[in-house]
Amino acid sequence: MSLPGTTLVIGATGTTGRRTAARLAAAGQHVKAASRRATPVAGAEPVRFDWYDPATFSGALAGADRVYLVAPLGDPDPAEVMLPFLRQARATGVHRAVLLSSSAIPEGGPGVGTVHQALPGLFDEWAVLRPSWFMQNFTGSHAHARSIRTHGEILTATGTGRVGFIDAEDIAAVAVHALTDDRTLDADVVLTGPEALGYEDVATVVSQVTGRPVVHRSLTYEEMRDRLAAQMPLEFAAMLAGMDRAIAEGAEDRTTDTVRRLTGRPPHSFREVAERELSPGG
Repeated sequence: MSLPGTTLVIGATGTTGRRTAARLAAAGQHVKAASRRATPVAGAEPVRFDWYDPATFSGALAGADRVYLVAPLGDPDPAEVMLPFLRQARATGVHRAVLLSSSAIPEGGPGVGTVHQALPGLFDEWAVLRPSWFMQNFTGSHAHARSIRTHGEILTATGTGRVGFIDAEDIAAVAVHALTDDRTLDADVVLTGPEALGYEDVATVVSQVTGRPVVHRSLTYEEMRDRLAAQMPLEFAAMLAGMDRAIAEGAEDRTTDTVRRLTGRPPHSFREVAERELSPGG
């Protein structure tokens, strides 16, 4: 059973936020879709929100009793801006918080792991969604997708390591469950797709679906770090390259039943997502 109320979706124009806001609105929930430009999202009330502008916090929080949290992109220490917001959210009536983290970042780990660690002390009702790498990294605006379109290649430091890639639609489906279900929350859940794939496997599927050759080119950790550092702070680049190295060592070679258990249906396969989002007739 879904609880009534108002949900503030932060990052409502992003990969999971947009989908979560749309699903909530389609289910008849009142949604405040927060983004820096207050961009409209179908069925939701657009509100301006910027992690680095505390003056936007009050307006976004007004009337909200639940919040979906997406950390500021590229910030190696998001807790510095997120924790003051979360304390304000609790004081203004938010009682449930659902945080988007990563399967690679445990409670108390770097970056958003610090926020994860703080949630139980801030809210009685909370959940942390720790999805594996997004399938949309190969179909949307991510660097991998751009590299596929421009150069026909995927560059990683993952070697032959495998990942349980997950569809952002499945993440959103679980997020809606966590935000609205009146049953006890699963506090810390790892989300994956139905199978673990190597980047070579991904390149093969993309090639087959699009009809254009795509290859996986393996870099060293140092090469990946330096490549990323040209686009972002070195500390964050080193963290991302380190995640690739962990994949090469087998850290993400797993699948879970979380999507099926919480939504009642199996997660989408990468081929399904590729055909939906990349096929010429899709």
